[in-house]
Amino acid sequence: MSAIRPLHLAAEIGGPPAFDAAPYVELARLAERGALDFVTLRDSFARPGPDALAVLARVAPATERIGLVPVVTTTHTEPFHVSSAVATLDWVSRGRAGWWVEVSATAAEARLFGRRPPAPAGELWREAGEVADVAARLWDSWEDDAEIRDASTGRFIDRDKLHYVDFQGTGFSVRGPAIVPRPPQGHPVTVVDIGGDADGPRARTAARHADAVLIRARRPEEAAALTARLRAHAAAHGRAPGTPLVLAAFTIDLGDGEHPLENGLVGAPHTTAGAGGPHYRGGPVDLAELIAGWHTSGAVDGFHLTPAEPRRDLERLVNGTVALLQHRSLFRTFHPGGTLREHLGLARPANQYASAGGTS
Repeated sequence: MSAIRPLHLAAEIGGPPAFDAAPYVELARLAERGALDFVTLRDSFARPGPDALAVLARVAPATERIGLVPVVTTTHTEPFHVSSAVATLDWVSRGRAGWWVEVSATAAEARLFGRRPPAPAGELWREAGEVADVAARLWDSWEDDAEIRDASTGRFIDRDKLHYVDFQGTGFSVRGPAIVPRPPQGHPVTVVDIGGDADGPRARTAARHADAVLIRARRPEEAAALTARLRAHAAAHGRAPGTPLVLAAFTIDLGDGEHPLENGLVGAPHTTAGAGGPHYRGGPVDLAELIAGWHTSGAVDGFHLTPAEPRRDLERLVNGTVALLQHRSLFRTFHPGGTLREHLGLARPANQYASAGGTS
């Protein structure tokens, strides 16, 4: 039997839109106190509220270790601008950025931009994959030591270490190079939510490009099957065994405390199906048992948890569930490094142009 991989935990810090940074800073700091790998902030063109990426850029200087992963929609947006914004978040957070890749499929969202009609999911996720591809190329278009900053000679950049990407996609082209130096992590962490389908268009993009994948399953055996299927697709693209990391996604409602298993709840304590995927309702202790059971079975690498009530449930998660997992030596008590990739055990990618001797 293979060794159990480290447990990874992440949480959503969104809720009703707030136009003050304080609630987001408070929740991110709370998650950081629990040594969670990262927090996410959902966003879409269909909801009112501040831009998630901009909000987390504000949260970054108010935190020290926690990873910051906003939802970034690749539809109707310019790939060059997306890559620049995510790279900037990695710089202002000193290497703690990721991006949760999403698409926009509705006619109402398309009308906000007026550039093109809504498209089928397959087309949108192929485009999202191309955006992920060109973003990685743009991040690599500056070699790590491209900046000279020599005031005596007036040279800021070694132009031999900047590279054109010359990317041609199905709906866009990007020449490059980037306008932001290579991010501290090389590539910020890419996250994709595939739901409960390991063969659909979301999963096809995730298998090629994602570092971490969110799945939705009610039972550990369902999660294990999704994980195996996804990693088989990833292996077909030449990716390493055990890639990508897989996190089971739940909404958690910790408001009622511990109670007996209710009729009709199957597979794990207090989990039901809901509009946003599996929904856990119970107390912090039973949630710790659920997490430990799924993880030690090898079904998933960790969990992404969305509090039903952000402040209450995240506090109970950190002070109850996480503290218990730490007491049982199932989850770390401190962040192992300074970057999100280090938290997740992911290597810093080599620069594809430097290693290949690309031309500028």
